[in-house]
Amino acid sequence: MAARSKARKRAVDVLYESEIRGSDAVGVLADRVALGDPPVSDYTVQLVEGVQQHLARIDDLLARYAEGWTLQRMPDVDRAVLRLGIYELLWREDVPQAVAIDEAVELAKALSTDDSPRFVNGILARVLRDRPPVDDGADAVAPTASGLAVEDQ
Repeated sequence: MAARSKARKRAVDVLYESEIRGSDAVGVLADRVALGDPPVSDYTVQLVEGVQQHLARIDDLLARYAEGWTLQRMPDVDRAVLRLGIYELLWREDVPQAVAIDEAVELAKALSTDDSPRFVNGILARVLRDRPPVDDGADAVAPTASGLAVEDQ
């Protein structure tokens, strides 16, 4: 598995864990960085911090594009994968759009139900098609603003 794919998986793990625990994702991430086993890559930190920074706008978009589904009704893993996918699609210019969708679909295949890959693909494809504005009032500072010390993988 490529380094960025591993970082995405780790980011989904952190987002999922924070959701289940009802905790802040950056706080959960800080715990994982402190443990250091396995090491947390810089890209994982950027992803989790980016999702957290834009969470309100991402969730608004999820609610808008998940036709017939509320955020609460979505499986927790799917919600974490979709949050990551939307963040990469709309806020990460260094990630090709097709890669962001493909990686999210692969995570859904590996981590969720048989119906999840199609669900994730459909939502992300609609988001990509419409390219909604991303101005969510969040600061445009680089997503490593927490200053977490991490190992790059």
